[in-house]
Amino acid sequence: MTYIQRKDGTIYDLEQYGIRTKDFIVSAPSLRHVTEEIEGRDGVVDIETTEGAREITCLFKMRSVDMADFPLLRNEIFRILRSKEAFYLIDRREPGKRWEVKCQDAYDIEQRFVHGDFTVTFVCHKGYAESIGTTLDPFTFDAELWQIGQGLAVDDDMIYTHSTPSFKIYNAGDITVDPRVLPLKITFTGASTNLTIMNTTTGDTWQYTGTTQTGDTITLDGIRSFKNGLSIFGNTNRKLITIAPGWNNFTITGASGSFTISFDFRFYYI
Repeated sequence: MTYIQRKDGTIYDLEQYGIRTKDFIVSAPSLRHVTEEIEGRDGVVDIETTEGAREITCLFKMRSVDMADFPLLRNEIFRILRSKEAFYLIDRREPGKRWEVKCQDAYDIEQRFVHGDFTVTFVCHKGYAESIGTTLDPFTFDAELWQIGQGLAVDDDMIYTHSTPSFKIYNAGDITVDPRVLPLKITFTGASTNLTIMNTTTGDTWQYTGTTQTGDTITLDGIRSFKNGLSIFGNTNRKLITIAPGWNNFTITGASGSFTISFDFRFYYI
């Protein structure tokens, strides 16, 4: 079974519309290799490799109530899948993940009495799936946000709000969470002078050359930095914090008294 989720949270369970998923085919990761030729040198120089877009091919079978209902159901399918805005595709076999997609090509629904088989190709421009839940959601299966095979560290506490100078943050996905391209929100609340947040695993260091008082909040939201909602980017070292796959060790300096720091992000999977 397949779900369609709009950006506004609206969810369409295709099976409830009489649409059964016969197959949900995800293409292998597509890599883009950038190379450079140098005159007089054999081969090419490997510059970098990045993830390319992925295709997802879904084979559907629809069943209408009767012959007269067939075009009505067909039109409903067109409405559900027609979107200029990207939407999420969820394979019910992996209910904890979703793919941000758009329809790639036109498709036809061939009628056979009350049945119709059709194939839709979607394109995921990011090239990877994302967790439906975020790190600030409960890590319980009762929350209906997680699944087996998401890399969750069941033998260790996955905690994303801390109040000590040293702690660790776990990225259960396959992809480094880089705030230049993926959502990452870090929130610090408390008093500080020259606050420094360092991921000793990646070597990333963010520093604010200013002060905060008890109750003040510093927020790193993507590439932006705020103090109580006002930009402080010009008073920082203009660096970013990334979260590598697996455990990341963090150190906080410059904080005084009690404080809290939280990390809010999703996990990303190939």
